[in-house]
Amino acid sequence: MKKISPRPTSRKNLALAAAAALTMLPVLAHPHVADARAGGGYSMGSRGSRTYSAPAPSQTAPYGATPFQQTMTPRQMPGYGARAPFGAGAGMAMARPRHPFMNGFMGGLVGAGLFGMLFGHGMFGPGMGGSGFLGLLIQLALIFFIVRWAIRRFGGMGGNAGAAAPPGNPLGGMAGAGVPPQGQAQPVGVAITAADYQAFQQALINIQTAWSQQDVRAMQHMATPEMVSYFNNQLSALASRGARNVVSDIRFERGDLVESWRENGFDYATVAMRYSMIDITTDMTGRVIEGDPSNRTTVTELWTFVRSAGTGSWLLSAIQQTPR
Repeated sequence: MKKISPRPTSRKNLALAAAAALTMLPVLAHPHVADARAGGGYSMGSRGSRTYSAPAPSQTAPYGATPFQQTMTPRQMPGYGARAPFGAGAGMAMARPRHPFMNGFMGGLVGAGLFGMLFGHGMFGPGMGGSGFLGLLIQLALIFFIVRWAIRRFGGMGGNAGAAAPPGNPLGGMAGAGVPPQGQAQPVGVAITAADYQAFQQALINIQTAWSQQDVRAMQHMATPEMVSYFNNQLSALASRGARNVVSDIRFERGDLVESWRENGFDYATVAMRYSMIDITTDMTGRVIEGDPSNRTTVTELWTFVRSAGTGSWLLSAIQQTPR
């Protein structure tokens, strides 16, 4: 009797294992894309003097929010009556504060430039990108002169008592540090109207829509420079992996005011919002690599908005996740 070789079975098993490994490649190559919506499932941004204070619990978010993983607000040095921060690294207290406007400005500029380069448009999009090494030199020279002008224009704002924008100007990059100095008025409550709540809900939809369309310019009219720089970085990271996140059919389900206050001539409002959406990530050909187009994803986040005291439009200044 002729003995049957086990080789065909081994080859079959090997082929099945290889196929299974190939199906896992999108997951391995794109970690964390399950939270790929605007904000990426991280806590980021600034809440003025309350950046390092835990938001109050609410009905929508009874367990509060997670500490900031990314913020440009320097931690208050000890000895000035600061409330105990939560989740902040010890080394952050010793970090030298940098000019907040330059943080937000340069973050947005570099982020937008890298995003444009990934898509072959040069640092500033169509019409501004040079060709070859000469084009790169021109772009670098433009950046140098812009940065030098910005430093001269805004570098003295922090120490000039008569400057148009106060040291804690959130619209210029969120410079608030720790708590107000001794002798300065403490934050007070701000009345939030029905029109404000409607603005918060609409901002949620508009920002997620602009995110899906990769419309950074639109985001600049909806969020602080700090938040725009984070969005830029996230979009660039997705593009570098050949991926794109698309959020659609956003439905606001529930929300409530967590806290509101006024400081340094600006109003702040932190609201807890629960919403659902279709959240998928595709490759550049449109093939879905993460998420389910048929199932909705529900999340609860705390969004903080800021505006000039009593006037102006609300701008997103922070997104915080709730404990899972």
